This record gives sequence, structure tokens and C-alpha cells, in this order.
Amino acid sequence: MSATASILRQITGTTALYGTIAHPSVHVRAPMLFNKIFQEKQLDKVMVPIDVSSDNLAATVAGLRAMGNFKGLAVTIPHKLALASLCDELGLAAQITGAVNAVRFDEDGRLYGDNFDGHGFVAGLKGEGRQIAGKNIVLMGAGGAARAIALSLVQSEIESLVIANRTPEKATEILTQISPHAGTTQLSDGAANEVDLSAADIVINATSLGLHEGDRLPFKLDLLKPSCLVCDIIMIPAETALLQQARSRGFEIHYGRHMLDYQLDLIARFIGAYE
Repeated sequence: MSATASILRQITGTTALYGTIAHPSVHVRAPMLFNKIFQEKQLDKVMVPIDVSSDNLAATVAGLRAMGNFKGLAVTIPHKLALASLCDELGLAAQITGAVNAVRFDEDGRLYGDNFDGHGFVAGLKGEGRQIAGKNIVLMGAGGAARAIALSLVQSEIESLVIANRTPEKATEILTQISPHAGTTQLSDGAANEVDLSAADIVINATSLGLHEGDRLPFKLDLLKPSCLVCDIIMIPAETALLQQARSRGFEIHYGRHMLDYQLDLIARFIGAYE
């Protein structure tokens, strides 16, 4: 019996509904991961992909809010920022980043959102045996995921963090937001094509470059020292052009899928998936 058939047989009039909201939804992995958890734990729950354009996001969320058996969302591209503005209450990471990747629909009718991308990314590094305390890290990108990752990194006793972006002003904005939480971490920013990568122990691609075939690399690999760890947050394709070329040149690499895999438990608990 297939996993799909097993999941479908569990759906009843009491089944709690969850969704992964995206546009397009072809790249999402959360439904198959969560449904596996629901099946293993014998929970009367199911998660489905929800493909909604930005223009229809507010109306869709209002409809989901009105459903008594709809309990929560995993949120991905391009809705992380917009959905934060639709929530009634935000957790710390979501407040600082302005983005959510999980939303809980509570019985009181309120929407609670938070962002676990950063915690998932850092947990993924540690879980895969990567040392980050005391490291010099360069983060490429200034979107919602980059903001969450930046916050979690500076809470992890790293030596320094450089945020580089095509529009430097957006990188500066992130530094302003995370600096009260940075402790002794040295912070700086710059334009993506000008930042010095030679001292980086870890470089992270948090841009969208690599999602599509033919995209240029987000940075030049020949600027890195041989011991640098090259990371990507893109999940599909699993091995982006950046990671392919980095691996072929002898760099250690870290896959985007780890960011989701290591935050699943955090998101599941937040949206009440284990209850």
C-alpha cells in the first residue's frame, strides 16, 4: 500500500487540516514530510499544498481562518513577508525579520506567526557536524530567510557576520534590526559584488540565484579560501549550480534541505501538529 493511500484512508470528518502555502507550489517539501510524521504518530491530521498568488493571499487566508478544522500553515516563497502582515501576533524572529514561515490558527480566531528558518538553518549546520561558534560568516542576500538566519547566527557566538546584498541598504537594515541581539559578534555589510570573501569560514547563499537553470552564481568561488564551507538555502534543486561547482573544486558543501529538515519539529510544535 502506498504512503498516499495510507494517508487518504486516515481522512475523516474529524481530520485536522494543515497546509503549505506557496506560489508556485511545485517546489514544496513540507507536505510529504509532515504527512509522514502524521502517519508514523497515527495522528488524524493531513497537510496539503496550497498554491495561491500574491493577489489572492489575503482572501485565501481569510477563508482558511473561517474553517473550524484548519489549524496551521507552513509558509514559503513568495508569501513570508506578506503573511506576517496578516497575523494578529508575531514571535520575536518574525518581528525582527518581518517574515513568517509558520502560522497557527487558534481557536480564539487569532493568527499567530513566527519564523523558524534561522533556527532551522543553524540547527542544520550543527546537526551535520559543522562548527559555527567563533567562525567568520558571510551571508549573501537580504530577504526574509536571510534576516532570520542572520538573527540566529548572531545568537550562536559566531566571531563575525558580513551581510552582502545587491542593494546594500537592505543589508544595512538587517544589521540595524539584529544588532541589539548580536552580543560580541562583529557586524558589517556591503554590496554583493564588493564584499571581501577571503577570510570567510562559511559563506551562505540566501538569494534566489540557483532556483532556475542558467542563473549566475551568487559569488565567485575563486575568492574563497580552500577550507571555506559553501552553503545554499535553496531546496530544489537539491544541488544547485553553486554547490555542484563548489564540490567539484574541493569545497565542503551544505545543502538547503537541512534548513527545513531541522526545523520541522519546531514548526510542528508551534502549529500544534503533535497535539
